[in-house]
Amino acid sequence: MVMTVFVIASLLLAVLVLAWVLRPVWRDRPLAGVGMLACLLATTGLLYMLVGTPRALDPAQRRAPATLSEAITQLTAELERDPNQIEGWRLLARAHAAEGAFVESRDAYARAVQLAPDEPALLAEAAEARAKADPKRLFDEQAVAMLRHALEIEPQHQRARWFLGIARRQAGQPAEAVAIWEPLLAQVDAATAASLREQIDLARVDAGMEPLPPAPKAPAAAASPVTITASISLDPALAMQYPDGASVFVIARRPGGPPMPVAVEKLQPAGFPLTVTLTDADSLMPTAKLSDLAQVELSARVSASGDATSQAGDFESAPVVVENGPEAAAALMIDRVVE
Repeated sequence: MVMTVFVIASLLLAVLVLAWVLRPVWRDRPLAGVGMLACLLATTGLLYMLVGTPRALDPAQRRAPATLSEAITQLTAELERDPNQIEGWRLLARAHAAEGAFVESRDAYARAVQLAPDEPALLAEAAEARAKADPKRLFDEQAVAMLRHALEIEPQHQRARWFLGIARRQAGQPAEAVAIWEPLLAQVDAATAASLREQIDLARVDAGMEPLPPAPKAPAAAASPVTITASISLDPALAMQYPDGASVFVIARRPGGPPMPVAVEKLQPAGFPLTVTLTDADSLMPTAKLSDLAQVELSARVSASGDATSQAGDFESAPVVVENGPEAAAALMIDRVVE
């Protein structure tokens, strides 16, 4: 039992790590990301079912499948031995889909649905598999029935709602597709909503309806109640020692308080003097804003390493305390070397 739990945890960790690594694919090519992750899940699940179970202690069961096709063969044999494994049929369906065998995937999902007819996610996957197996990629009556049943159980299920809308457009019912899709706008993020609105507007035009009104603009960020302008100069005696590519940090702290900055701005200036403006946007924590301070201690530091932590050899200014407000100003002279 302990070994089984360990194997499951290890496989899950591998899936999570690879999903994290594939973030750029998810962001830029979501369909490709879904396909890659589905293939990964299928392969991982197959390996566990075939190798990670207690039966793997049997020498006859120890050899891991070398390919996905071999894993499919072994899992098929396992399901013939015990056909009541819902996740086994689901994994087999995903594995077939990863190989492009959509008819076999459809049939495996059908067996899984027979065992779990009221699981919305499984119903949506099975309906999608039926469409992929169709030569014209159409959702047939059985697929539509699965999607409707999924939404009866879980009305907010996004994939089932999306697929059912597609099915109704395919069936020449664009008004019904609009009614199915529009509730999704309140559930998805802004980027997805923009793409979804395009599809809804196309369906509305097909149905003889007016396009959706423009999406409301996001409220503008509130202006910072404080603005501190710092003029920063470098002592000419240090100019010849100025490190190439060094960073300049302008730091605001609570006078007499902890060393943790309240606000910081980092720059790589082309030269001195320079002017920097600090506002609440530069605050490090939303619960400790620059505008919360009646007075602010300002300092500037040149860091060759680019690290915000003070190090020997950095250049810095003496701290200056200013009264906070909408037009606060200070002059800082970087004129000493950190020992």
